[in-house]
Amino acid sequence: MPKKSPKSETQKPKATSRKEKIIQKLGAVGRKKPRNVSRFKSGERKLEAPKRIWYNPYSWRHRKPVPNYKKLPKARKIFAAEIREFKQNWYVFGGIVLLFGILNLVLVRGIGGSSNLSDIKTTLDSVFHGFGGKLASSALSFTFLVASSGSGNTGSSGVYQVILVIIFSLAFIWALRQAAAKHKVRLRDSFYLGMYPLIPFLLIIGLIAVQLVPLAAGGGIYAAATSHAIAVNWWERSLFIALFVFLGLWTFRMLTATIFAFYIVTLPDMTPMRAYRSARDLVYGRRLYLWRKILFLPVVLFLLTVLIMIPLIMWLTPAAEWAFFVLTMLSLPLLHGYLYKMYREML
Repeated sequence: MPKKSPKSETQKPKATSRKEKIIQKLGAVGRKKPRNVSRFKSGERKLEAPKRIWYNPYSWRHRKPVPNYKKLPKARKIFAAEIREFKQNWYVFGGIVLLFGILNLVLVRGIGGSSNLSDIKTTLDSVFHGFGGKLASSALSFTFLVASSGSGNTGSSGVYQVILVIIFSLAFIWALRQAAAKHKVRLRDSFYLGMYPLIPFLLIIGLIAVQLVPLAAGGGIYAAATSHAIAVNWWERSLFIALFVFLGLWTFRMLTATIFAFYIVTLPDMTPMRAYRSARDLVYGRRLYLWRKILFLPVVLFLLTVLIMIPLIMWLTPAAEWAFFVLTMLSLPLLHGYLYKMYREML
């Protein structure tokens, strides 16, 4: 019996019924071609962003996937690590704080002080009586001290204060970066070598000023609505408050990236916009998570200041004003140290 050749076995395809042909046609029609896949000459398949269609709002913005970030340490651990680093390099950071305090004392505050806390405390004690009254007068005196902390003896004190904050911020950031890299840090180098990114640093400050416009606009609209009797009823006031909150959240959303751009822009050969884009990619998809850690520092500093200042105002009023000045000078390195530690953990 002659054997069939393998060629003859493959020549005739298997017959399909009419029902199977209809099912195959319907399946081919129902399948959609992938829109986000492109084929190159080499045969490689590569994902592409979908094309923007003017009449389809969902295609106007392509949201990239959120990376798998590592979990950041708790805020109290970041704060404790910052304090340990300051202790290890106390001679450098202490010297910067000492210079910062002396220049503020000479150029901004003045040797005699800018507020008369003792007279205000005496006046309040004559109104409030007992231990509760003494505590209330101390709290009100502390409020007055906080409100008058930014004022100086002359009209140019505010300008000097801004200049000193910028210069010493650059010095602190340079010292923090060298200390994190385990390099030898010298006090003079923080001013000699840390001032080179001054112009990019100022441009980031200008960017922050632009990002504060929505918050300022929301506050101005709410103030105008309440002062000119535009918002009288509770629902009208609620509407303007909601607008103010929305614009404030928009500002805080933008500032979440910009505050970390301060530390990126001080890197060598870095431009402000590149720094801002890098900071925006760094916080992408986790802004709410970072807000909680960022707000930890002002809350802790405020509580520590209250616990230190209220007893001093109650029993050592003349020394309270100087103690508050020292705490104010310490707030700048603590702020930069905490945010820089968080920035390092996010990398």
